[in-house]
Amino acid sequence: MTTTTDLALNVSRTINASPEALFNAWLDPATLARFMRPMADMPAPKVSNDPRVGGRFDILMTAGDKDIPHWGTYTEIVPHRHLAFTWQSPFSVEGSTVTLDFKPVPGGTQVDLTHVKFPSEESRTNHETGWSLILATLAEIG
Repeated sequence: MTTTTDLALNVSRTINASPEALFNAWLDPATLARFMRPMADMPAPKVSNDPRVGGRFDILMTAGDKDIPHWGTYTEIVPHRHLAFTWQSPFSVEGSTVTLDFKPVPGGTQVDLTHVKFPSEESRTNHETGWSLILATLAEIG
C-alpha cells in the first residue's frame, strides 16, 4: 500500500533567465502573483509573504467561485540557489514540503521543483500538472 510519505513529484524546466531573477521571483509577492496559477484560466492570486527562514507566506487562489488558500513557512533560503517551504492547503497533508533548486546552465537556469507528501496519487498527479504550468508561466515572464 502506498502511503503519503511515498508520494513525491519532481518537475524540472530550463528557463532563459538568471538564477538570481528566478529565485527572487519566488520571494517577491507581486511577481509570484503573476505566475502562481496552476490552471490556465485562473486569475492572479493574492500573495503576501515574509521571505525569511521561519517567515510565512499566504497565497489565495481563486478557481471559479471558490477561494483556495495556500500557506506555508520558509524552511531554507540559500540566495539564488535553493528555497524550501512547507505547503499547506485544503488538499495537503501534514508534512507536505516543496523545494526549489536553481542551477545555471547554458541557455539560462535549470529549475528543479520537488514536492513531497500527498494524500493520494490523484492529488500528486494534479499537483504535478499545476506545478508544471506554474513553471511554464514563470518561463514566459522570466
